[in-house]
Amino acid sequence: MTLFLERGFDATTIEDITESADVSKRSFFDYFPSKEEVVFAWQDSFADRLMAAIAARPKSDSPLKVVEEAIVETVAASANERGLALGELIRRTPVLKARDQMKYAKLEHKLTEAMVARGGAGKDVRARMRLLSAIVIGALRVGGERWQERPPEGQLEAFARELFADLWKTLADFGDEAKNRR
Repeated sequence: MTLFLERGFDATTIEDITESADVSKRSFFDYFPSKEEVVFAWQDSFADRLMAAIAARPKSDSPLKVVEEAIVETVAASANERGLALGELIRRTPVLKARDQMKYAKLEHKLTEAMVARGGAGKDVRARMRLLSAIVIGALRVGGERWQERPPEGQLEAFARELFADLWKTLADFGDEAKNRR
């Protein structure tokens, strides 16, 4: 990862990576099918931490509280200099930026499964948790974009809480608008 951050993604070759890590190309490809996968390996750890945070929430918490608290906790725990630099590398590199969008589909699926596991297996539960997951992960994607556009000061946890406050207000406003249309 250090090589990508120092040299840039395109300027770093697989040979550079294997030399730096003192491994053979064969060993490299045993773990990573491409150099892009090296960059995205951290996303799996984010998803794993998010699933653990969801599982750790009290059973009495509502689904909204579970997803908000688990995501805020996981985002705050992931806010380190290296992670933020990696996010910037992804946004600056077109091939990585395109691949980055896949993480949201994976997160949405994992979030749905974790929430269904908490709330039962009924058809309505699955449909509701799938919709909640799509909405929340969409907000997470938009939040990531908004975070990058902000001045560098500020705490990521406070920003995540603000994002959820905006999300719930927007959904309530849309709900009111939908009720008034009838």
